[in-house]
Amino acid sequence: MTTEAAKARPAHFVTLEGGEGVGKSTQARRLVERLNKSGIAAIATREPGGSPGAETLRDLLLSGKVKDLGAKAEAILFAAARIDHIDRKIAPALAAGTWVVSDRFADSTRAYQGALGGLDAGFLRALERVTLGDLRPDLTLILDLPPEIGLARAAQRRAPGAALDRFEREGPAFHAALRKAYLDIAAAEPERCVVVDAAQSEDEVAQAIWDAISYRLLGAPSEKEHGI
Repeated sequence: MTTEAAKARPAHFVTLEGGEGVGKSTQARRLVERLNKSGIAAIATREPGGSPGAETLRDLLLSGKVKDLGAKAEAILFAAARIDHIDRKIAPALAAGTWVVSDRFADSTRAYQGALGGLDAGFLRALERVTLGDLRPDLTLILDLPPEIGLARAAQRRAPGAALDRFEREGPAFHAALRKAYLDIAAAEPERCVVVDAAQSEDEVAQAIWDAISYRLLGAPSEKEHGI
């Protein structure tokens, strides 16, 4: 793709979702690198976090200190971090014509606090209206992996002596239900979501993600032919 052609395309918002240890951070970085090499300006970001205010809330949320306040309070704090993230980083980048690739976004709230925390769907929809406005991901890549493999990967990458975060401390049933929650989101919104087999090698996952980007957002032909 020529630089001129890349500049003529609209900026897109891409999110990566999935359970613990599926490789979202690695794949977000690789995707941004490939977009940039293709002449498409792109940045990587993450949730919770991605902006100064949101990073402050990230430490609080992942420490588990707000867990006892309940899923509703936790969801509201995630939403507060998301508002700062959108206002300070995501929206300005998109307005400037830069693609944004985010490691987690609103689907994480749906899965963690919604499906697992038992929050009412109406409450979550109202929270999304307030938090997101008209902003929605153009494409969501759900990295799917059996939770026992994901947790083992997360343990391998953890620094010696580092504590488990709020969600890594949950038991096997939680992580199995989390995987189902993400697959349910993908099944409900196939026009937005693509499920990627994260049990493949890192290179294979990166290629599957690039295929999805190509056919969904870059206008490559024969979408059905490639199963995207």
